[in-house]
This record gives sequence, C-alpha cells and structure tokens, in this order.
Amino acid sequence: MTTHKTGTRQEWLTERLELLQAEKELTRRSDELAQRRQTLPWVRTDKEYRFDTADGSASLADLFRGRSQLLIYHFMFGPDYTAGCPSCSMIADGFDRFAVHLAQHDVMLWAVSRAPLAKLQSYRRRMGWTFPWASSFSSDFNSDFSVSCTADEQREGGVEYNYRRGGHALDATSAPEPVRQFAAMCGTDAPTFTRDRPGMSAFVLDDGVVYHTYSTYARGLDGLWGAYQWLDRAPLGRNEAGIWWRRHDEY
Repeated sequence: MTTHKTGTRQEWLTERLELLQAEKELTRRSDELAQRRQTLPWVRTDKEYRFDTADGSASLADLFRGRSQLLIYHFMFGPDYTAGCPSCSMIADGFDRFAVHLAQHDVMLWAVSRAPLAKLQSYRRRMGWTFPWASSFSSDFNSDFSVSCTADEQREGGVEYNYRRGGHALDATSAPEPVRQFAAMCGTDAPTFTRDRPGMSAFVLDDGVVYHTYSTYARGLDGLWGAYQWLDRAPLGRNEAGIWWRRHDEY
C-alpha cells in the first residue's frame, strides 16, 4: 500500500494550480536569467587554438562552420581514458539529435575533449552519435577554459573550477566512491579521471573576430541534462541512491 499522500481530484487540482503559479514564476525568472546571459560583455579571444577534427586541423573560428554562434560542450574524455565519461555520455545522448536543429538556427554545437581524435571517433561510432567532435589534445583550450589541469597542478591542490579555486589533491583512496567508480568505467584511476571536468562555453563570431560570451560548469549543466528534466517531472523524481546510470549500451 502506498505511503504517499492521496486525495480527491479537486484536492489535487487545488494544489496543482498553486504549483502552477510557482512554475510560472520560475519560468519568468529563467527568462530573465537568459537575458542576463545574453547581455554579458563579450571577451575577445585572440589566442590561436588548434583542434583536430574529422576534416583536418581547425581554428576556433573554423568550428563555426559559417554560423555566427558556437556552443561547445566540454566533454570529459582525457588522453588516458579508454572511454568517455558516463555522465557526459548521458548528456550527449540528449543533444546529439537536436544539434542539427541548432545548426539551422545559426548555432553550431560541438563537443571538445583532450583525448586524441582517433579515440573520440571510435567512441562516437560506438555510441552512434552524429554531432561534430574535436580534439584539443595539442592546445591549451581546455586549461584556459578551466576544464582540465595538469598532474602537477592537481598535486598542489587549489585547481580553479566553476569560478573558484579550491579542492585538494586526490589519490586512489581519498577520492569519493562515485569518482572511483566513474574512473574505473573510463579505464583509469581517480586522479587521472578528475584532471578533466565538464562544462560548456559559448562564442560569437563578429566581423571575423571570435568572442567568448558565456561558460558554465558543474550544476550549471543541469538544464542541459535532458534526462533529469524528465525525471524531475516523474512521480518519484530523481530517486537516486548513488550512481545509477550507465552508457546507453551498458544497461
């Protein structure tokens, strides 16, 4: 027998209408925040980053592919991983199919990772994805946008992520269990796994100049994680007790 509160249709409707007002307030607030994102000052990006792509070496401007806007998902796939991060993979399952729609709306969506291109292409085929994926293996791109660090920086602690500097060096035993679990799923250890972090960054190309407009990390990616938006509307919500998700071919 259920332990959850039950009631009549009228009782449900009364509470649902109260919730609707709160949802509308949240939607309006979300619209306001979106406008604030769009009014952030643009920062000129003059550094000459190079990426390895399926079409050869490319600059940051090349990734726009004729569009004026570029969104980059910083996908956790370090050079020493044997497979992509399961969480990033779950997010990518969501944006893979709508990237084509963005491309028709003047927005290119790419994933960028530090792993060599051959690894990325092999994993992309395994997952059945079609979005473009570039390797930043030989550039400072990931480091400059605070989604990777060196082993020395990690040992010293205080790595910058999500607009703050903090944290401590990890070893195979001090890392939380979920981190060790994910590291094993990527064929590596916790310190190596956490040298890469998730995030997304936005850029605009204006009169031949690339500008950085926005970046977000950690829980700032929640809105991009499509499956969670559905779970938040399911009867039991996220209903989590530890790491439950896998790559879609591992269930």
